[in-house]
Amino acid sequence: MLSVTIRRPEKKDEIVLHPFFKYVIEDTFQNEGLTHLKEDIRQEIKSKEKLLKLDLDSLGEDRFFLLAANPKNHILGTVEFGPCSTLIAECTNGSYSRLVEIGTVLVHPDFQNKGIGRLLFNAILLTLQAKEIREFCLDSGYQNAQRIWTKWLGKPNYLLLDYWGENHPHMIWKRPVNLGILPYKIN
Repeated sequence: MLSVTIRRPEKKDEIVLHPFFKYVIEDTFQNEGLTHLKEDIRQEIKSKEKLLKLDLDSLGEDRFFLLAANPKNHILGTVEFGPCSTLIAECTNGSYSRLVEIGTVLVHPDFQNKGIGRLLFNAILLTLQAKEIREFCLDSGYQNAQRIWTKWLGKPNYLLLDYWGENHPHMIWKRPVNLGILPYKIN
């Protein structure tokens, strides 16, 4: 059985998280058949690095990350929350602009489908509950991730057909933080 620790990032983690972001995002774009979108890949990686910096510089006030690591301290996955993104605010006509957004749910390809994503998601829900946050939003433009989120959260509140091109929708969910812990088993 896989042993996993959920913890907050430290400044020294940047040196491993930047390549982690690059590897997972490039793999995601490849699996989605989007490797030709070089600039989008670069922007997505830079965005995650910026969010991590916001967390580290603000000690979790402006962004709040959690990491999943194995006993050798290798990063297996990440999740974070912070203010709602401009994309979500615009797509919801501002109705979600005051919600926190759960994002940067990334799991290393070698550890996907082993319960790491659910563990991270549950941990961030417990963190939000402890901070007395009642609702969150979450979005996804990746079709593989959309299938997972739909399985876990049900139908999205917003389904923006062909948002990323023909047959490439964008989905946005709004849910209560106390929706319940998702069952998981670490394989």
